[in-house]
Amino acid sequence: MILFSAKLSSKHQTKLAQHFPDQHFRFHETMNEAKKDLAEAEVLVTFGDDLTESLLKKAEKLKWIMVLSAGMDQMPLDAIGKRNILVTNARGIHKTPMSEYVISMLLQVYRQAKTLIHNEESHHWDKGVHMQELTGKTMLIAGAGAIGQEVARLAKAFQMKTIGISRSGKSVDYFDANYPTAELAKLLPETDIVVSVLPSTPETEHFYTYEHFQLLPNHAVFLNMGRGNAVDSDVLLQAVRQGEIAHAILDVFEVEPLPENHPFWREENITVTPHLSGVSKQYITRALEIFDHNLQTYQKSETDFINKIDVTRGY
Repeated sequence: MILFSAKLSSKHQTKLAQHFPDQHFRFHETMNEAKKDLAEAEVLVTFGDDLTESLLKKAEKLKWIMVLSAGMDQMPLDAIGKRNILVTNARGIHKTPMSEYVISMLLQVYRQAKTLIHNEESHHWDKGVHMQELTGKTMLIAGAGAIGQEVARLAKAFQMKTIGISRSGKSVDYFDANYPTAELAKLLPETDIVVSVLPSTPETEHFYTYEHFQLLPNHAVFLNMGRGNAVDSDVLLQAVRQGEIAHAILDVFEVEPLPENHPFWREENITVTPHLSGVSKQYITRALEIFDHNLQTYQKSETDFINKIDVTRGY
């Protein structure tokens, strides 16, 4: 039985049932509803943040978990690994909306959108607003996977120099150069923009230090849309207030939702968005295309799964 704890439209439910007539699907909108069927589930389709170790124990027949998101940090990976349960996710489907988010947010900063909107609302004509160009900047992208690669591709439309860092440092299309993450510090003095799409792993927790922000030029912009715990909030706030960087664009945070009284909200040189860089009307359709492929693979007892996760690493 294939159990969904992720809400699907009736259109998507019908399409799956028609495409896989020999499979028995049970569709629920939440894990609270789905948990009554866990004992019979061989496949679980979830967004990943609703599966606990205690619930996993109830799923005695479970062989495969399909996560309809990229984040794995809230899942009981140790327990999953001990049972040798296959895990796949929807990594890569976010590349279009997230890369567009990067360009739109950077243009917002460089072309002073906040100030222009404020002036419009107050009927204030000011031609002295300090405009800057995005073209020709050097962008360092931390995380050179599918999302980072698409960011780099779009950055090339603005004639930017693109530098990627990743665990391996291997060469990737649309990057002028690629380096291992250990070489980050030496790259920062010549970087205008840092875009972080790092996943949440033990190695990436508080990855960015105050010294890193000191190494950046004081005109630099830091954008984080990977995971909020890649940087300590107090460290980032201090870097902005001390002028180590010019602006921070944040879509992810150590605590979400961001508390109403958090100083990030009030900081002029910080742009806050509510973890929506990957939002798209095409999201579920793209995620289910991966599930469709992987279910066909699973039925045939083959091994060419898309986005098979190494649970020891969390990605």
